[in-house]
Amino acid sequence: MEQPEDFTTIESIFVRHRNALLLRGQFTPLYIDYYLHLMQHAVRPPGELDQMLKDALAILSLHLVARPWAETIAWTINLRAPRINLFVTGASLTEAVTGRIFTEGVREPERNFFYSQTTSIEGVAPRLSTVEVDGTDPVGWLGQYYAQSEQRPARAFRLPDETFALVAAQPDCDLAWLAGLDEAGVAAIDAHESTTLLETRRFRFHCGCDLGRILPVLGCWKNRLDDLFHGAASITVQCPRCAASYNVTRDMLADARSE
Repeated sequence: MEQPEDFTTIESIFVRHRNALLLRGQFTPLYIDYYLHLMQHAVRPPGELDQMLKDALAILSLHLVARPWAETIAWTINLRAPRINLFVTGASLTEAVTGRIFTEGVREPERNFFYSQTTSIEGVAPRLSTVEVDGTDPVGWLGQYYAQSEQRPARAFRLPDETFALVAAQPDCDLAWLAGLDEAGVAAIDAHESTTLLETRRFRFHCGCDLGRILPVLGCWKNRLDDLFHGAASITVQCPRCAASYNVTRDMLADARSE
């Protein structure tokens, strides 16, 4: 049975008199899931990129709690230097976030671009947004994304002990107070402001991929298996969402075709 400590719990808190929403979570449980995943699939991102992905997972989780429950959100950030695509996605209904970093075959953009896709109702086209961002810090990207896409101020903060916070403006927000916040001020909000806990949501690092989902992706190769395998008995395929590795044989694809 899953225990509460297996998940990161995120609090949604209304800051009264400031008319702001505070989202806050301690991400050690989620990061443990993430590192167990890396060990299982022998994925070893460089230290700088590893931290970038962890930060992005935390910021996305906070953003998900600021949004309606039914939404699934995916972010892709195409960076010029380092030349990478950073991908994170998640949903409150599945209580999960996942992500990976692409370092091979990435086009070099003229500027850094942040792509967001939000899906809420099946059959309704996703909401797409593209914004230009500066720097390589996911904490900094959040404010830029909100200003250009959400069209309201918000700021993210990296606090001690793998804790992150997001403060987003609500109608009639005290914008001067929001602009003047720093890490110490965010950490002390409970002591200095009147707050109300609205809800909690929980998240873990989890993709849900398996061979049953990976094999249909290779369906376009069903009549060109020689081109796919190049004489090898098997190939290794990575999940596009979490970089998990799966060993695929010709027989597996043949069985998939016959089903």
